[in-house]
Amino acid sequence: MAARLLRRMLGSRFLFLRSPLRSSGGVWARAARGGTDTGSLTKQAEATVATDWKKKLTPEQFYVTREKGTEPPFSGIYLNNTESGIYYCVCCNAPLFSSEKKYNSGTGWPSFSEAYGTCGRDESNTNITRRPDNSLGSTRTEVICKQCDAHLGHVFDDGPTPSGQRFCINSVSLNFKPGSGQ
Repeated sequence: MAARLLRRMLGSRFLFLRSPLRSSGGVWARAARGGTDTGSLTKQAEATVATDWKKKLTPEQFYVTREKGTEPPFSGIYLNNTESGIYYCVCCNAPLFSSEKKYNSGTGWPSFSEAYGTCGRDESNTNITRRPDNSLGSTRTEVICKQCDAHLGHVFDDGPTPSGQRFCINSVSLNFKPGSGQ
């Protein structure tokens, strides 16, 4: 039913559409051939992507970055790291935070006063996105990788000056590369 409706709406242009996750077969190919849809494309795509992430990440990394989990406080490998360098997304390798903006907040997670690429209060050149998070009955601001939607942690307004922000980030969502930190 859905396949016929899509074919009717898109006409012959539909024959050129391909799934970004599968080059042949799957829902799009069945629909283009006039077959029936065996399930939600979104659910099938999500399942395929989740399987790919599970292959790439450790179980703890998958839990934190893909299922919005949190590592236990004071357990992360980067909590006490004082080397100069850049912290990258464990999923897609996008640069996220500089060691120059890292500080000890005493909260049990690596803390940063701003994201890598921030200019004043402008985060448009960073690889992070902020999203409201009401999951624990209170409103917090989730920090997500702009490139791959990995959950990184949360940001709070109780950090040091001048930013006043505390990016509280899970170590398992990061990879650290020593270097200049700039």
